[in-house]
Amino acid sequence: MITSRTRLDRYLSSQLKINRRDVRLMLAQARVRVDQQPATEIHQVIDRFSRVEVDGELLSAARPVYIMLNKPAGIVSATSDEQHRTVLELLPKHLRENLHLVGRLDYNSTGLVLLTNDGQWSRTLTLPETKVSKRYRVHMAKPITEHCVRAFAEGMYFPYEGITTRPAKLSILSSHEAEVILEEGRYHQIKRMFGRFQNEVLELHREAVGAIELDPGLSAGQWRFLNEDEIRMPGILMLKPGASLTTT
Repeated sequence: MITSRTRLDRYLSSQLKINRRDVRLMLAQARVRVDQQPATEIHQVIDRFSRVEVDGELLSAARPVYIMLNKPAGIVSATSDEQHRTVLELLPKHLRENLHLVGRLDYNSTGLVLLTNDGQWSRTLTLPETKVSKRYRVHMAKPITEHCVRAFAEGMYFPYEGITTRPAKLSILSSHEAEVILEEGRYHQIKRMFGRFQNEVLELHREAVGAIELDPGLSAGQWRFLNEDEIRMPGILMLKPGASLTTT
């Protein structure tokens, strides 16, 4: 398996136990295909999802996997934990290998969790400069005031990290319920921001990450593969010709 981006000649030399001069000859003889196209350049860069064939024999064809899961409370957002059940354990065993989480939710928080084996996709979703928003529904112990709305919009200084949060949108839905939209995900950020007003978050539910909305048909603990429109969020992913997805 290809674990990271590498040159085609290095990969073939390692897999076939031949020197790179032999690889050059194989390419000249049109014996190598990458993503169903004849390979001609020894310097061609491939990755773990490249489909590589030599003389019709498949050497590598890992498939990218993209999953949304409706996380219940009391489940850890981790791939392993010695004490608690993890989100990975909610998936069939045959899908778990090499998956990682795209962002996390607290132990008692619920809602949309994304999992993938595509590191480039997850990094793009979580990079600060990408500014992918996350939308949450919160239920509070005390009434939410307009002062909170202004404070969220201005950003708050967190002395422990020495940073000021980006402006966040807080929309009051009822006296004790609100929608929060963030473009970042600091540690316990929403709870800490409401904590400035001595108002405890009783329930926190993530509804969306960017354009990916939690499927209302998924009960707590259920999951499904993302469809191609969700995977191809604007600016997030452009698939190579011939690449295949696990979407069903």
